[in-house]
Amino acid sequence: MKEFLARLIMHEKLSQQEAKEALLHIGSGAADPYHITTFLSVYMMRSISVDELAGFRDALLELCISVDLSAYNPIDLCGTGGDGKDTFNISTLASFVTAGAGVHVAKHGNYGVSSSCGSSNVMEHLGIKFSNDADFLERCIDQAGICILHAPLFHPAMKHVAPIRRALKLKTFFNMLGPLVNPCAPNRQIVGVFNLALLRLYHFLFQDTDKQFCILHALDGYDEISLTGPTKAVSKNGEQLIRPTDFGLSTLSATSIGGGNSIPDAATIFTAVLKNQATDAQKQVVCANAGTAIATALEISLIEGYAKAEESLVSGKALNAFTKLLELSKA
Repeated sequence: MKEFLARLIMHEKLSQQEAKEALLHIGSGAADPYHITTFLSVYMMRSISVDELAGFRDALLELCISVDLSAYNPIDLCGTGGDGKDTFNISTLASFVTAGAGVHVAKHGNYGVSSSCGSSNVMEHLGIKFSNDADFLERCIDQAGICILHAPLFHPAMKHVAPIRRALKLKTFFNMLGPLVNPCAPNRQIVGVFNLALLRLYHFLFQDTDKQFCILHALDGYDEISLTGPTKAVSKNGEQLIRPTDFGLSTLSATSIGGGNSIPDAATIFTAVLKNQATDAQKQVVCANAGTAIATALEISLIEGYAKAEESLVSGKALNAFTKLLELSKA
């Protein structure tokens, strides 16, 4: 580890294999906590390379507890976080709306690190059970259309890093890795990223795969479609700017999609959206993200995807997906 740190401090970059070795060393528990902090700090001060990101991904996938859900061909809706916007749990809600529309979802998520309420925080608060048991996860995706892959249960080696990340309360390269290390390796994926540089990195990693993907970055800084302005989107079909008008919507204000200052506040918004009792802005931003996922999965237009998302929410199918998952959690 010292050798890698010495090179990084001299502004050198690691090869893909070296990056993998470094993270395998950290994941083994053999690394000194001060060395881990220094290692994380390097990447807060300079950009990460494609090879380094790929190596870190390879290490986490090698260390993780994998689960085979390929029979359901699920999609994951997962943002990197770290955008500092403190919105409510848009991608998590969009996952339930997507499931309600008949597209299976394997949602990878975690507790908030740089935000007040991560995906796992709000779901745990509402009573969703986290498990890495394959039979339980299959029951969930089969009966509710969605299963939750709570990252710490599948990446136990990262327990050596978690306390340091919590103490730092800053985004690290682990924010970049979350969507890359879903333990079921889904073939369909919506990824939100916190800047354009990371969008490019993800595109390099995804473009030579057989994934159906869409990588999103709102140009005003959000790691998802915010409807507060245009969003850069990259997929196998090329690049485009997605504007609110592409969904037949008007531009929203940033304050209209804020997330509250606590987990209970976020949970209140979460429940209100699923019950179709939230504000128009809250429902629209959720349906825009779900609609993009549905459009990507079914290879249809954004406006058609949005219509299916809206029907899922208004009809109660999204709420039914959540209610069924809650029932399975309590069984």
